[in-house]
Amino acid sequence: MSCHSEDKDNASSCHGDGHEGQGSCHGPSDKPDWLLRGSAILVAAGFGLSYLPLEGLPWLQAATDGVRELVARMWWGVLIGMLMVGLLAHIPREFVMAILGRGGSFAGLVRAVFAGVLLDLCSHGILLVGAKLYERGASYGQVVAFLVASPWNSFSLTLILVALIGLKLTLLFIVLSMAIALVSGVAFDVLERRGVIGANPNSVQTADDFAFWAEARKRLSATRCDGAFFASVFRHSVMDSRMVLRWILFGIVLAVLVRALVHADMFASYFGPTFMGLLLTMGFATIIEVCSEGSTPLAADLITRANAPGNGFAFLMTGVATDYTEIMTLKSATGRWINALLLPVVTVPQVVLVALLLN
Repeated sequence: MSCHSEDKDNASSCHGDGHEGQGSCHGPSDKPDWLLRGSAILVAAGFGLSYLPLEGLPWLQAATDGVRELVARMWWGVLIGMLMVGLLAHIPREFVMAILGRGGSFAGLVRAVFAGVLLDLCSHGILLVGAKLYERGASYGQVVAFLVASPWNSFSLTLILVALIGLKLTLLFIVLSMAIALVSGVAFDVLERRGVIGANPNSVQTADDFAFWAEARKRLSATRCDGAFFASVFRHSVMDSRMVLRWILFGIVLAVLVRALVHADMFASYFGPTFMGLLLTMGFATIIEVCSEGSTPLAADLITRANAPGNGFAFLMTGVATDYTEIMTLKSATGRWINALLLPVVTVPQVVLVALLLN
């Protein structure tokens, strides 16, 4: 786990299949990432303009206020996610797989689901960790189970949801979301075994006699927490996170444009406990890039004002199942469109069924 052992571990991935953002030691391509740069410029400009009086331009005022609100809600989760990415880069793959369990196994999926629930990160920070887990050898089914279970199931947001809709309904939402995550993980493992999606080329089989705690103590004792180590963590945090940051920033740009045109009160008026209200809820949840902190009060509003608990659940889950940021991140991480596009195909029918039953 020292800087030197980490470099050796990553060396094996430098000559992989060349997919952009695959997590090699060289990071993304050296070509200018105009989507990242352009989105960053627009977000920075919007954040700066939000402090200026723009009463004469109400749409611009709404857009810039939206940028500042989203950045204020998201920055801590993204930074923690980047830090975890940098630390994960220094953990050998066999340790990651020993924690998550064997890919393609039911026990490995259960571990991934609980890891997603217990990790207290927003939906954007969790994407950084999920992409890194794939690079460190987790199966695609485990990554999907981890991502689907995690975004709003963090400890802090669970407490907020309890305060908004009550303990019983919150616990029911958590159990149902974990069930969907587990079923989705099983489905992707089946698809992998049947050759529909490719296996993770980064997967590592841990030896049966691998002594996790003994090896961990050995690695920790050899780790030098000096300036070079922290510099390496910082470098990996920045370089390995660019793949996800481009879609997070682009999502902010799209979200504020929609927010400038669609008022939040529309949720209570048009998204009632009907099939059409459910479809509208999922459609807007797909278009509007709402982080986990933002989705929780909006979902509670759907439950309390629109009297549609299924729509509230769908709003929380659709941000995972159909969110373009997540889909594009999975495509970049795996290098395969079919992996990413199958996410909504597998998860959305489950969300719709559960939401209809709740309504």
